[in-house]
Amino acid sequence: MTRLLMKGNEAIGEAAVRAGCRYFFGYPITPQSELTHYLARRLPEVGGLYLQAESEVASINMVYGAAGAGARVMTASSGPGISLMQEGLSFMAGAELPCVVVNLMRGGPGLGNIGPSQADYAQATKGGGHGDYHMIVLAPNSVQEIMDHTRRAFDLADQYRNPVMVMADGIMAQMMEPVDLEEDNQIQLPAKPWAATGTAYHEGRNVINSCFVIPEEMEVVNLRLEKKYQKMRQSEQLCDGYLLEDAEIVLVAFGTASRLCRSVVDKARQRGIPAGLIRPITLWPFPYDFIGEIAGKFKCMLAVEMNMGQMQEDVQLAVKGRIPVYHYGRLGGMVPVARDILEEVIKLYSGGADR
Repeated sequence: MTRLLMKGNEAIGEAAVRAGCRYFFGYPITPQSELTHYLARRLPEVGGLYLQAESEVASINMVYGAAGAGARVMTASSGPGISLMQEGLSFMAGAELPCVVVNLMRGGPGLGNIGPSQADYAQATKGGGHGDYHMIVLAPNSVQEIMDHTRRAFDLADQYRNPVMVMADGIMAQMMEPVDLEEDNQIQLPAKPWAATGTAYHEGRNVINSCFVIPEEMEVVNLRLEKKYQKMRQSEQLCDGYLLEDAEIVLVAFGTASRLCRSVVDKARQRGIPAGLIRPITLWPFPYDFIGEIAGKFKCMLAVEMNMGQMQEDVQLAVKGRIPVYHYGRLGGMVPVARDILEEVIKLYSGGADR
């Protein structure tokens, strides 16, 4: 085990290399650019290929090609670039091609700014592209988790033959924390007999396709995909709980906001307020089951986000109207302040919140 001080962007790049990723196609954008710098140096060292495409549209289509050939492949961007990739992501979901997409969010909509944000929640979890499809979306809240979940994302992508997104914000990309690196043992990548690798290793040929012009055939494909998504919903929901046993007011937050909320919970308890925290780690599938099972124990929940309440809707679906769900958020690259969140908790606990 080796312990290093790493930036979030660097940890993503190193995790990808250690997961067996040998192809990266992307286009620089703040706050993601240091990831492309890291892989431009690191991938050639392990016999891989880094290619800066002419655009994000070109990047995701290069990812499509490499994934179709059976490679472990990744791209990365921020909100505006991820928007440009939506058609390609929909195509890859339809063709059942595995890849890892990293989204390091910044303020929007439009070009927005380079401030940290969680404004891409709905785009990632509700399917920004066309058609009925989903991606597993992982939301780490530390540089160590960035490392761990990036590696896990490649396994999930191959397991389900589906794009998987690792989503964080500009703070997570830029901050430095200690990271434990496991020994870089040679990993065994899964066989991909479905890949379009020519006919040298099998008879006939494989066809990668997401175009089914006959409605009856398209419906069969959609039903098969939905069966896969149901399995993801049943098997991949992941979240973390903090001081929930005797909590009466529960904050729900992911990523950077969850770090702030954990300190708010501690400060609230120092004032005698029984607060707790639920941190969704998979944003899709959202941890409906866990939240739904315990929601009735609490008086209310407060969704804290760096957006206008995109995750709040999922929390409301999870609690099914049994308790009120409130929202506190900052927008446009502004980061919530623990003091302000605590004031919101105090207002809610005392019944003084005007909602």
